[in-house]
Amino acid sequence: MGRVLRLLLLGGIWGSLAMALLLLWFAWDLPRPEQALATTRRPSVTLEARDGRLMATSGDLYGEAVRLAELPAYLPAALMAVEDRRFRSHFGLDPVGLGRAALANLRAGRVVQGGSTLTQQLAKNLFLTPARSFRRKAQEAMLTLWLERRFTKDQLLEIYLNRVYLGSGAYGVDAAARLYFGVPARRVTLWQAAILAGLPKAPSRLNPRSNPDAAIRRGADVLAAMREEDLITARQQALEAERMVLPPRPSGDAGWFSDWVQADLAEDYPGSGDLVLRTTLDLRLQAVVERRLEALLAGPGRAAEAGQGAVVALDARDGAVRAMAGGRSYRASPFNRATAARRQPGSVFKPFVWLAAMERGLGPEDGVSDAPLTLGRWSPGNGAWRPRGMITLEDALAHSVNTAAVRLLQQGGGAGEVAGMARRLGIQGRLPEHPSLALGTAEVTLLDLTAAYAAFANGGFRITPYGVQRAKSAERLLAVPRTAPQRALRPAQAAAMRRMLAAVVREGTGRAAALPGRAVAGKTGTTQDFRDAWFVGFAASGGVPLVIGVWLGNDDGSPMNKVSGGSLPARLFHDVLQEMPP
Repeated sequence: MGRVLRLLLLGGIWGSLAMALLLLWFAWDLPRPEQALATTRRPSVTLEARDGRLMATSGDLYGEAVRLAELPAYLPAALMAVEDRRFRSHFGLDPVGLGRAALANLRAGRVVQGGSTLTQQLAKNLFLTPARSFRRKAQEAMLTLWLERRFTKDQLLEIYLNRVYLGSGAYGVDAAARLYFGVPARRVTLWQAAILAGLPKAPSRLNPRSNPDAAIRRGADVLAAMREEDLITARQQALEAERMVLPPRPSGDAGWFSDWVQADLAEDYPGSGDLVLRTTLDLRLQAVVERRLEALLAGPGRAAEAGQGAVVALDARDGAVRAMAGGRSYRASPFNRATAARRQPGSVFKPFVWLAAMERGLGPEDGVSDAPLTLGRWSPGNGAWRPRGMITLEDALAHSVNTAAVRLLQQGGGAGEVAGMARRLGIQGRLPEHPSLALGTAEVTLLDLTAAYAAFANGGFRITPYGVQRAKSAERLLAVPRTAPQRALRPAQAAAMRRMLAAVVREGTGRAAALPGRAVAGKTGTTQDFRDAWFVGFAASGGVPLVIGVWLGNDDGSPMNKVSGGSLPARLFHDVLQEMPP
């Protein structure tokens, strides 16, 4: 008997030692819970449209820290109904819930139900990595027990509701409520609470912004779980399910604009922490641009082998960008063809040639020869244009006569003077000092070109495109870097250019852009072999001079099927402008 007792005692000692070593192995790299509860996060950037509606977020978005007593009772109730019905009664680990989940999964032949409690989820999300291993599960259990001992059930719920990830960079129910519904968590309705409570299961897949149908189905499941727990009546369940509607986002691909706006944040707002940026984007115009561009590319563009396009619209008075589509689909290709692609502009570059000649004393009614021309081995062609001898500068621009353009470049002081004029109006990059510059052989971006045309519409001021009109950090307004419009042309020069560009639309190559009852001016551009097609023009919209630039082409530079600037690009300009108020 004594020997048995000794063996039992030794076994107990060695067993306790082994258990202690095992616990030490589990716990040696455990995070310090107190420090993890106060972890820092990536600063968030929230972009608002011109009218204040939410556009996009990045970083880690947190709302206000909410207390349980401040929330509608159905919000935490919905969470417990769908995630952990025995939260109030278990000690952090729930053997009953685990067994019920295992049985449900066995019957279904797949994983249909989880057994983790809210406290376990909190331990995992706050302290641990997503790695799946027995050791990590043991650590999760140890941290769960620590949390249950350290905090009350209400405190655990508060921590969970304030820290749980709910998709789109939003942490906590207040940030998610503001992001998805535009209201603080204190004011969510029952159906909104059901959608929020359903998100922890799969915040990316059930995201109300990217997958509203899945979010609504999950919300309906949460309402059903609340009904099973007698937290709501069958009538409430039915009524709230009917009210569960998530409006579509007004703009699907404003991602190019968002990327452009955020490109220099570190330099523009150093050390500012969380930022809320009110942008210049007009969501209505952005939606029109996206819809019209896609319709054109999917229809006549496809038949003409035009695979891509870009559109920029800006306020000619100060350069505020109202719409930007850098391609056909941001999800398919985030490369911004409006700001980063450098393409030859063709004849849409010619107004800078005319301006250089006008600075030497010429005007719209003065004459220029359209006869054939040879410079060395180069002889610019005029396409279908039949020479008339002498034509006015206005007619030469309206019909985009190449030989007249080269002669005007020479009369304006040469390629160097023309390049200087283009730079004066904001064209960036290398401009070849060769007579072919008159025909647009430089490489430019659509944004630069559209901004340069603003000077014709606003009376001669060079503008610098911008996308942020107000910046705020921690309820404090920040200075927004912006370049004020600067005089670049005399008012008479700008007026003369408006007159000639109006003739382009009225009787020249840009007639497809004309809109009855609206004063429209602009210029077409087409490069060799129809590789690029442009239209840049302006008109008043809502009493504001709006400049719209359009480019169509293919990323690989392959030719389109006879797409000129006066065809599809001018038509797209017309279609976009038609949907805007006069």
